[in-house]
Amino acid sequence: MKKLSCIIVDDEPVARKILHEFVEQLPFMHLLGKFENAAKAEAFLRNNEVDIMFLDIEMPKISGLQLLKSIDRHPLVIITTAFPQYALEGYELEVIDYLLKPIAFNRFMKAVQKAKEYKQMQQATSASQAASSYLFVKSDKRIEKIELSDILYAETLGNYISIHLQDKKIIAYLTLKSLETQLPANEFIKIHQSFLVNSSRICAIEGNEVKINNKSLPISRNYKDAVMEMVQQRMLRR
Repeated sequence: MKKLSCIIVDDEPVARKILHEFVEQLPFMHLLGKFENAAKAEAFLRNNEVDIMFLDIEMPKISGLQLLKSIDRHPLVIITTAFPQYALEGYELEVIDYLLKPIAFNRFMKAVQKAKEYKQMQQATSASQAASSYLFVKSDKRIEKIELSDILYAETLGNYISIHLQDKKIIAYLTLKSLETQLPANEFIKIHQSFLVNSSRICAIEGNEVKINNKSLPISRNYKDAVMEMVQQRMLRR
């Protein structure tokens, strides 16, 4: 496995220095940059592939959580903060781990290891899906086989997701992010924090809505560009 690239986003110089020193102790990590505010980090993320982002929350002008909400595709995120009250909101945004300052190296190492294993799982899943057209999902006391081509869309339901098929829906104890990582990226696209759709099942796009069968699903501002990029790639031209 190649080295995991990372960035540090924190307005405190001492915190950036400590995290930098921690990263340097791990031979499988590669630091791409350190940023004292969210705006600079966002500009960097627009043009660079990053595996892990160490992100502070309380920063001037744009908070770490606001940064996460403003970008459609972000790296795996490890929160680094002195404030425990944001933990629930952070996990709702599907961060990998939440570290409270002052951060001990062994706790930092545990968080990075979790991110590393998640990245390895993503890569293994992508490789296996290249030769597979179906998945199995546990729903209640049954294990259901799902043909990928039968999936219309999936939506979040609190701690569960609902996978909508042509003739039924399946409720599973999963997150939308975990489902997204286990589906082919070139076939499924996130249109909203709560909706992941099969692009081949889109009947039309009208305004800020995607039409799938007789259902209209919202496209959020954060995902609009990604949706339109997908459309442009497949647009018939004169």
